[in-house]
Amino acid sequence: MSNRDVVICSFYTPDEYYGGHARELREQLTAIGVGHELLEIQKNPGEDWADVTRRKIGFIRDICHKHPDKMVFWIDVDCRITHLPDYISNTTADLIGFQRSFGSPLQIGYHNRTRFWEPSFWGVNATEQGRKLVEDAYELEQRADIKATDDYFLEEAWRANAKKLTFQMIPATAIVRDRKLVEPGSRDSFFVFGSSGNVADFKDKVVQHGTGSKTSTKKKLLKQAKKIEKALPDSIKKPLRRLADSTGVTGLLTSGKAKSIDPERSRMVGEMLGGGIKGDAQLFVKARAEFENKYIPSFGEASIIHASEAFLSYAGKESDDLIRLAWWSKPFPGNFGDWLSPLIVSHYTPARITLQSPVKPAAKKHIIALGSIGRFIKANSVVLGTGISTDDVELNRKADYVSVRGPITARVLKESGGPSVENFGDPGLALSRIIPVTRGETNGRIAFIRHFSHTSIPMQLPEHMDELSVLMSKPDTIADFVATLAKYDKVLTSAMHVMITCQSYGIPCGLVTFEGYEENVHGSGIKYEDYALGAGVEVMNPQVVGLDLSRQNLDNLIRDIRVSEAKKDEVIEHIHQALSRFGKK
Repeated sequence: MSNRDVVICSFYTPDEYYGGHARELREQLTAIGVGHELLEIQKNPGEDWADVTRRKIGFIRDICHKHPDKMVFWIDVDCRITHLPDYISNTTADLIGFQRSFGSPLQIGYHNRTRFWEPSFWGVNATEQGRKLVEDAYELEQRADIKATDDYFLEEAWRANAKKLTFQMIPATAIVRDRKLVEPGSRDSFFVFGSSGNVADFKDKVVQHGTGSKTSTKKKLLKQAKKIEKALPDSIKKPLRRLADSTGVTGLLTSGKAKSIDPERSRMVGEMLGGGIKGDAQLFVKARAEFENKYIPSFGEASIIHASEAFLSYAGKESDDLIRLAWWSKPFPGNFGDWLSPLIVSHYTPARITLQSPVKPAAKKHIIALGSIGRFIKANSVVLGTGISTDDVELNRKADYVSVRGPITARVLKESGGPSVENFGDPGLALSRIIPVTRGETNGRIAFIRHFSHTSIPMQLPEHMDELSVLMSKPDTIADFVATLAKYDKVLTSAMHVMITCQSYGIPCGLVTFEGYEENVHGSGIKYEDYALGAGVEVMNPQVVGLDLSRQNLDNLIRDIRVSEAKKDEVIEHIHQALSRFGKK
């Protein structure tokens, strides 16, 4: 089957939201060469959104009758596909789609979800069994006088026909997800989910199926807290947020436990991570041997093991001295920029380094360094080059400030009633002194490195560009990454600390973000100027580029900026001062 044997259908009402999306969807499907049927419908007097959605069933049936030999897909008009992969267009399954809520196959089951299929994108083949599913859904929709949406009737038809159907689930990694990591070896993402907000508005007004897993109290509290915070004036919001951050309330509401169908497996992974964080090599080695004897690690488990080894390399050093350091250790296996913090601090001290979670209460003195984590500075923090991602925060005025990333962070600190700080510089600037790399003859190519929140974006790269990943935490992996960077003519990145690394080593670099995904990296964008002013270099803000880099003039994006050796000396002196102040009682 090819795209010529497929038709994608949808309908829409002629209002600004849905009508605008219909125009965009039609243009996109035409551009990628996929047959489509998009129908404008009118909302009848007295109908609401739920009434309109149930008309999808009859519309899909009509398209199936019109194209008896083609596979028919439904797509919500505010969703998009970048292409239609062969494993979907060539499927022999009667029914294909995403699992409800785009879940993992390990979460299949009505104990987790009240319905099986995600209704925003699904397809039925030109088979007797596939078309019967549609006919059954239509017959129920026609005779039922209940208040229900289209996915209710799809679910009923699925339950009635499931034993007779062959079906294929599209992997959740095929979704272009904001800020989600993409597992190595995943198929290219192609589906972009849209949401009008009507589902949430009508959830309690239409008939639902059964009872799946309940929304946790923690999630409900977090949602309510965000709603309340949004309504508060800055004079109340800022100190309230600082209190929540410093007391660990933020961490409590945003944390979650990894779900597993095998408690023994979870125990072993937990012991590896615990052994790494505590520096208990014996516990780590024992748990890893036990795990490897029995299991094949998933991507998530392999990521935790990688991070555990990184933790162990710092917390397991041969020393009686211990330094508590706050840095953003997740998402595992770790983000290059965040994990520069323990690498850099550890280089200048023989002491063991252990993690102080930024979002948890800190009973003891600790150093907080690299990253935009200034909002988590606490009264017992020793601050080393920390920055902020937005200036609508209140910083802790009682902390011991050695340096901050730049003058914008210093201004916000002063406005928070804190001390005047004039020592600036991101600790990442010292990297070229810690990992010396001689930049010789380069390979004539460009390295492309995304911020980890951009990994699912479907990019097209030119022939002379190679993609490298920022997902790492172990010191030797970071050293290898830096050595690899130095072999390239130029670097194009959406990760700020990759740019900082390039400016430390003198590698020409461009900083970008991607059209339609400008909000993926948290913050207002002030951190780029804050860094540059603190480092004494030209300000380089991210330039918005399209998703096809082969059409981009890359030379216009890349600049050759090098941080002075004097600034590196300053930053290293700040590191020594922070270590000294941490050691004082």
